[in-house]
Amino acid sequence: MLKIELHNLWFHAYHGLYEEEKVLGGDFTIDAEICYVPKTTPHHIYETIDYSAVYNLIKSHMQKPEPLLETLAMNITKEILEKFSLAEEVSLRIKKTNPPMIGFTGNVSVTHYAKR
Repeated sequence: MLKIELHNLWFHAYHGLYEEEKVLGGDFTIDAEICYVPKTTPHHIYETIDYSAVYNLIKSHMQKPEPLLETLAMNITKEILEKFSLAEEVSLRIKKTNPPMIGFTGNVSVTHYAKR
């Protein structure tokens, strides 16, 4: 099994329940892991999973505000499995850095894991 990994993808986006998140936005990082069994030793991009295409898929979802990170993570994971027929397993973590909560310091994250 091979694993394609994208780490620390950084986005400024407008996900969240609170009005200030919808207006000011916030910073998010994403880690994605996609496992697959290659049919042959990959020598061409069409024999593997194109990580630039995965990045563009994630980027398009990050541009569409969602109130809940859980929904966002599940939607991205689902679309990766739909668009990349080789993908067998997907793990996706979305981290919201410095969420706007009084007295809170740190980050919050949501991880979704799915198998074909």
